[in-house]
Amino acid sequence: MATTFRTHRAGDAAALAALTTLAMPQDAVDVPTLTENVLLDENFQPEGLIVAEHDGVPVGFVYAVTSAGAGSGQEAPGGWLTIGCVHPDHRGRGVGTGLLTRAVRYLAERGAAWVNVAAYAPAYFVPGLDVVAYPEAARLLEQHGFTRLYTAAAMALELSTYRTPADVLALAEERTAQGYQLGPATPDDLPEVIDFAGRELAPDWADAVREAVLRHGHLHRLRIVRGPTGVAGFAIYGAYRGLRERFGPFGVDESLRGTGLGKILLHHTLTAMRAEGAHSAWFLWTGEDSPAGHLYRRTGFTVTRRFDVLRHELTPSTQTTRERSE
Repeated sequence: MATTFRTHRAGDAAALAALTTLAMPQDAVDVPTLTENVLLDENFQPEGLIVAEHDGVPVGFVYAVTSAGAGSGQEAPGGWLTIGCVHPDHRGRGVGTGLLTRAVRYLAERGAAWVNVAAYAPAYFVPGLDVVAYPEAARLLEQHGFTRLYTAAAMALELSTYRTPADVLALAEERTAQGYQLGPATPDDLPEVIDFAGRELAPDWADAVREAVLRHGHLHRLRIVRGPTGVAGFAIYGAYRGLRERFGPFGVDESLRGTGLGKILLHHTLTAMRAEGAHSAWFLWTGEDSPAGHLYRRTGFTVTRRFDVLRHELTPSTQTTRERSE
């Protein structure tokens, strides 16, 4: 029987989550995670969740979503492929090509000027494609015009033997004497921290802080540094899915970088994580050669995986005649 393609319907969530354990084992997701990041995505449309079936059984799927209402900050509207896979036994039979071409066409029909693989801020699973773990997917995407925008590094630090360095403690004393205050956030700090995160760092970081406190509580996991003029930086752990050992987001006012406040805040947060019983600290995204990347390495973090953010620029010919005339 030939493979058929359709869009989302009731009963898919469990089957698709089970499929990820076979087709993408390093990034398998459970039903609650798939539900939160796809079915409850604020931009979800059933036509964007495309499923490949063989003999009535799902053997592949892809989720495509447009930027309409996503607050992407991009001048041109875009689209994302946030998750997708094909059962190992059905690869090489055109299933991946069928899913990919349908997903790109779906996004083009809705006015997307480009398509990214992952890097969808409102609800992403991973930052991009791990080409080492999934070389077949990398080849497929390359064949269909996707090229690398940048590479994100995931890092981790073992905390079982962690202790706050003496030089960090000394530097913290100096900054305290200069009027900086370091500690857990209070409820009254939240409006200012959320405003700072969205205005000075990234809009989705403001959302991450707000959602973390609303969903999981644990306000003590939000650590801030205050200066003479207000909030100067923050770090949080357990923000995503309540995972205690997941570190971040983390950032300091750009005008204060080079003062050591980021270093102090990072170690302060790691100390709090260790005190709470965390055995490691890990995160999914940083630029290896960025200031943050260098800070993490000096702290002892090591790269665990790398993810390529891929993009395919859509040409006007990709769009339908109806859209070109509008």
